[in-house]
Formats: sequence, C-alpha cells, structure tokens
Amino acid sequence: MPAEATVMTRDLVPDQTTPETTSPIVLTAKAVEMVKDAIARENLQGYGIRVGVIGGGCSGFQYSMDFEKEKRDGDAAFEQDGVRIYLDPMSSMYLQGVTVDYVQGLQGAGFKFNNPNAKSTCGCGSSFNY
Repeated sequence: MPAEATVMTRDLVPDQTTPETTSPIVLTAKAVEMVKDAIARENLQGYGIRVGVIGGGCSGFQYSMDFEKEKRDGDAAFEQDGVRIYLDPMSSMYLQGVTVDYVQGLQGAGFKFNNPNAKSTCGCGSSFNY
C-alpha cells in the first residue's frame, strides 16, 4: 500500500452520528483480512482488536495486539473495513501515523508495524524507541 493512500475510518463514539475523527493507525488490506480471519477462527464474532504500546522490548517500547470485546473508559475506538480498533490514550500518542501490515517470509508470518515517528527499531521488528 503506497504511503499516500488514504483509508477512511469511522469513529465509534456512541453519541456521534456523523463521525469526523480518523484513526491514528491504518491497517493494510492484508492486515484487515488476517484480523477478520483470526476473529472467525477463534469464534470471536463481535470482537475487535486492541492495539497498544507497552514498556519493554529491545528498544524501550513494544507493540501489542489482542482481541477486545468493548471499549474501555478513555479509549478511542475506530472502525476500518469492518474491523473495530481500540486504542488507550497513552498508546494513541505513540501510534500516530502507524501502518499495520501482515507479512509472510522465510522466518514466519505476522503483523508488522511501520511507525514513521520511531527514532529506532530493533531487528525483531516488534519494539521501538520514540
């Protein structure tokens, strides 16, 4: 997906009928496909994904992704191509402009985070320095 591509997202704030906010992160088409596949495989219809940043990893921070049923207090919630995305406020500031892709290679397959704001990343690709 070219960097200049625009993906429309929908804010899931309950009292908003015409959302104007867009998600700070974008999932590629392959990432959306694989999230939907995982939700179906795990029989988790109605769930979305929580994307976050936690302390740790080789470079200071690492990305996290997990299934999530509902928005928590303070969360930002968005939808992209039928996938609900939940972000906590702390993680949201580190995820601005991030693209999440799903890649396959000789060493396996998984989600890859492309963070244009990271000062450095480690070789494993799942941690970064901000």
